[in-house]
Amino acid sequence: MGRKEAGINILSIKQGKDVFYRSIFDLVRDFLKDEAFNQQDRVLRRYLKPDLLIIDDMGLKALPKHSGEYLLEVVMRRYENRSTIMTSNRPIQDWGKLLGDVPAASAILDRFLHHAQTIAIAGRSYRLKDQTPAKDEKTSNKTTGEPSHD
Repeated sequence: MGRKEAGINILSIKQGKDVFYRSIFDLVRDFLKDEAFNQQDRVLRRYLKPDLLIIDDMGLKALPKHSGEYLLEVVMRRYENRSTIMTSNRPIQDWGKLLGDVPAASAILDRFLHHAQTIAIAGRSYRLKDQTPAKDEKTSNKTTGEPSHD
C-alpha cells in the first residue's frame, strides 16, 4: 500500500470508519475458498461491510478463472453505497485481459469509475527512495548530471 492509501486508511480509522485492506489475490482466494466450502456468502458480506475497502495490486499478474465475476460482485454491490480504493500498476485498458473476462471488466470499470478520482503516479517507486544507485548509474549521473531512467 502506498503512502496515499495508508494516509486515507489512517484518516478513515481515526474517523471511526471500518476499513478492510486486501490484495486482489487475497480477494480471489477468499472467494475461491468460499465457493469450495459452500460458505453461503460469508466472504461477500466481509467485503461489503466495511466503510472503506482497499483492494491492492490489481494487474500484477493474470488472475484465475471467475476472478472478474468475484470482483464485479463486490464492486457492483458497493457501488454508490460504500467507498472503495483500488491500486494498480496497469492501465485500465488491460483489465479485461488480466481478469480473463472483458464484459466483467467493462462492468466493473463502468461502476468503479463513475464517481472515481483516478490518480496516476509516475516516477521512481517510493519503496526505492533510500536505495543507493548502482555503480554504473552513479557514473552515468556524474557524466550527464541527470538521473538515469533505464
